[in-house]
Amino acid sequence: MTMPDIETLAEGSVTRQASGRLTVETRGQGFTEITGAASRWVAGTGIRDGLLTVFCRHTSASLLIQENADPDVRRDLLAAFDRLAPRNAGYVHSTEGPDDMPAHIRTMLSGSSLGIPVVEGRMVLGTWQGLYLVEHRDRPLSRELVFHLIGA
Repeated sequence: MTMPDIETLAEGSVTRQASGRLTVETRGQGFTEITGAASRWVAGTGIRDGLLTVFCRHTSASLLIQENADPDVRRDLLAAFDRLAPRNAGYVHSTEGPDDMPAHIRTMLSGSSLGIPVVEGRMVLGTWQGLYLVEHRDRPLSRELVFHLIGA
């Protein structure tokens, strides 16, 4: 099978960059969608084409690009995390409670940063894709995300 040529969407020199911070107050374990906040920030930078990096400054929360149409997807993902990294599994690290070590494992599995292309001032996400901060701890926490957009 022959692969088609890659369509060029934009090209040019890198001339600008912007950095930002978003503090998210979580409600405990679960997904918090940040797509709208990220979209508004990207548009406000004036950078039309580039690469957005989003980084979570925590080891027990993560970032995901995931379906944002059907909330059942997020419920099923939380159930999958429970099967992959259950609480009370006899972890050595337990001083911060039974939800802490599983939270570290879940972050390791899902990641702490995302890279999203930006074209014509908008993140290039699929129709049903959204950006999410995933809180893996049981209690509400304040989480800090750092944004960096580089482009032109």
